[in-house]
Amino acid sequence: MLLPDPRPRGRLALETPGTHRRHRSLPELAPEFVAEGRLRARRGGPVLVSTHSPDFLNGAELEEIFLLDKTNGVSTVRRASADGLLRRLTAEGDLPEALRTEGLLTGAGPH
Repeated sequence: MLLPDPRPRGRLALETPGTHRRHRSLPELAPEFVAEGRLRARRGGPVLVSTHSPDFLNGAELEEIFLLDKTNGVSTVRRASADGLLRRLTAEGDLPEALRTEGLLTGAGPH
């Protein structure tokens, strides 16, 4: 469990939070990071999480997933929920990791 910072300042960035954790607990961690991110957005700054964990990804809502693309040395960031197909598929019950595996979450993996 995360302990909320009552006076968050700046960004909280975490690289691969699932390392050395039981994979079954990772979907439970994502909502805690999302809640802390919302608190920080109101009071100080965002929470940024970079992960390679399908279990952690499945614990996040589509609105909380951002995709990074790099073309010709320029990086762009976009919200996964901006894609109508992804919104429809998750509304029908598809999990984010399944969408990534099918190649629909472009920018969410090695190129």
